[in-house]
Amino acid sequence: MILPFLLALLAFIVLLPILAPLLRGGRPAPDRGSFDQAVYRDQLHELDRDVARGLITPTEADAARLEIQRRLLATDKIPAAPSRLTRSPVLATVVFGVIAAGSVSGYLWLGAPGLPDEPYAGRPAETTAAATPLEKNTEALAAKLKKNPSDAAGWLLYGRNLAMLSQWDQAEDAYRHAIALGQTDPDILGDHAEIVVMQAGGTVTPAAEAAFRQVLAADPNSGIAHYYLSIAAMQAGEPQKAIDGFQALLAGLPESSPLRAQLGLKVAEAAHAANIPVPELAKGSAAPGPDAKAVADAATMPDDQRQAMIRGMVAKLAAKQAADPSNLDGWLRLGQAYAVLHETGKATEAFNSAAKLRPDDVAIPLQAVRALLTDHPPTETIPPDAIGFLKRAETLDPDQPFVLWYLGLAAAQDAHPDDAKRYWLRLLTKTPAGGDDARQVQAAVDALGDTQH
Repeated sequence: MILPFLLALLAFIVLLPILAPLLRGGRPAPDRGSFDQAVYRDQLHELDRDVARGLITPTEADAARLEIQRRLLATDKIPAAPSRLTRSPVLATVVFGVIAAGSVSGYLWLGAPGLPDEPYAGRPAETTAAATPLEKNTEALAAKLKKNPSDAAGWLLYGRNLAMLSQWDQAEDAYRHAIALGQTDPDILGDHAEIVVMQAGGTVTPAAEAAFRQVLAADPNSGIAHYYLSIAAMQAGEPQKAIDGFQALLAGLPESSPLRAQLGLKVAEAAHAANIPVPELAKGSAAPGPDAKAVADAATMPDDQRQAMIRGMVAKLAAKQAADPSNLDGWLRLGQAYAVLHETGKATEAFNSAAKLRPDDVAIPLQAVRALLTDHPPTETIPPDAIGFLKRAETLDPDQPFVLWYLGLAAAQDAHPDDAKRYWLRLLTKTPAGGDDARQVQAAVDALGDTQH
């Protein structure tokens, strides 16, 4: 008898928004004048903020303020809208009775009120979406770590897998286990600190800042530590300190690096926060990159205009390269630029053009792979263009560890565990025995073996 009562209660709750206005009558609709007044007051406040930020002059602000105030006074003449709904208890009763009777009769006709309940334990297992190979490997690693919680390399690989799945809380816990078991390499400490930042939604927390300082103590040239400490300075209201940090990073990057534009925007953002002119960007090692004025202009543009400006610069680079197709460095820079714009087809063409100029240089396909995998979501499969460059690098250097690892990962993602194991076992023979890298590769092989049927 509980189920019919609950169904009746549910029907009443669903009908309440319909019945309530019929029982109490309609309320006067809010007049349009009140809404317009609120909008115009917000415009006046926004106008004051624009003047404070220096976006418009006081003279322009006075003219705009007069027009807004004129419209604000005019809103008093807008009449309120009358209510169109009157109170009708009889109609409410009829609506409720018809719907309730229809629901009960429909259930008695189509339903099975005499069917007994089925215990939860006796119900068939619910079907779930098929897990990806990465998720299967992660589950297998979790099972292994339950049996052997002192496996430092296993904890590290488990944490990296969880990070690729964006499970930041569990990834941070796994890294803490790995560090406690002796995994204290600066790169590992930096990855752990970055996960703490991701865990906090992009905020460099005091714990993360302390971790990055620990990384710098072990490796003064750590780029990830310098970057996030500069971000921490911006978040703490120290823009000049942030500018110094970003400039130090820019000085260590080649001028052809696509990261220079991103760091330049950070410098401009910090300069605007400090209310100072955008400084000249620190020079790198090759041809000049964007100057301070271009970066400052880009920082204040809307996203669509900024993208248009960047695409215009890339188009000029492409035109210059078309006029000098024998310029190997130009093709590489153009490929990097297209990769940053996520135009993988054009990036592939540029890197292919570079490879034709120097077909025996394994560094070219390796650079192409790194560019195509920049900002690539780790939970998605490796793109075919990147796999093609990996195959070309394998032909030139069959023992390249970077190539063996990613070809194995691509095979695992494509549900070819035998090929993945073949690549990773070959990688093991090229990796010093007993080291962290060897243990991580072995853990990946073991996890892959557990997923085979």
